[in-house]
Amino acid sequence: MSDDQEQVAADIAAVEQANTAFYEAMEHGDLDALSGLWLPGENLTISCVHPGWPVLSGRGEVLRSYALIMANTEYIQFFLTDVGVSMTRDTALVTCTENILSGGPAEDGGELGPLVGQLVVATNVFRRTEDGWKLWSHHGSPVLTESEDEDEDESPS
Repeated sequence: MSDDQEQVAADIAAVEQANTAFYEAMEHGDLDALSGLWLPGENLTISCVHPGWPVLSGRGEVLRSYALIMANTEYIQFFLTDVGVSMTRDTALVTCTENILSGGPAEDGGELGPLVGQLVVATNVFRRTEDGWKLWSHHGSPVLTESEDEDEDESPS
């Protein structure tokens, strides 16, 4: 393997690790860790689109949104599939499917609220910095699936 190929492989591995750290910070509800994964915002404005939300721009808006999500989500786990990494120089694009299992705040009995599963396709854009790869943008879009009732309604008579 040439030096260039080794560097590309090392960069891809570092981007994959940064992407994994992003999801782990959300799973652990660690806003400080999550904050450290985003670009500082000095030269480039970060952005985020949560499924069904408008675009959020700037560190303040983006990090407030994650604080709100973390405060209202008792449990969340991400199983990432279809992960792909593309890169050019100092920018990397990660696409993946977020298979999300989450539960809301505890109900009256003190038990975790009902668990809900959903699929979201995501694009995460990273920039190389002196401190490693940092998130520049996250965009999540829900995957719409047909329910069994819709299938039955559409069956030929």
